[in-house]
Amino acid sequence: MALPNAYSQYNNNKVLTASPAELTLMLYEGAIKFCNIAETAIEQNDIQKAHTNIVKAQRIIDYLRQTLDMKYPVAQDFERMYVYLSERLVTANMKKDKEILVEVNTHLHSIRDTWKEVMRLNREKGNQG
Repeated sequence: MALPNAYSQYNNNKVLTASPAELTLMLYEGAIKFCNIAETAIEQNDIQKAHTNIVKAQRIIDYLRQTLDMKYPVAQDFERMYVYLSERLVTANMKKDKEILVEVNTHLHSIRDTWKEVMRLNREKGNQG
């Protein structure tokens, strides 16, 4: 069917044309989505689905950590935060603990919302000059 293919092509174009800031935002949103899916899977006792989605969220956090530019002091703060989130995801996965996922998801929402605000402020700053 043509519609799923068009949607896939749209998503590919969205990624290919995104700025680095927009790509980071997409990664945060992906990690949130995978945590949400894992939470629901744990509620439904779908252990494999929970595991798969926790690992996906972990991979995103690990990727964000690997791409930090350590020449900036704030990168150390992000490093500590990503290490903490990654460790909590490992524990959540071992225990299939929904409460830990809720905690991680809360942090991810906060980080994402802060990132969106930084993007907005940068756009405004760019439009003033």
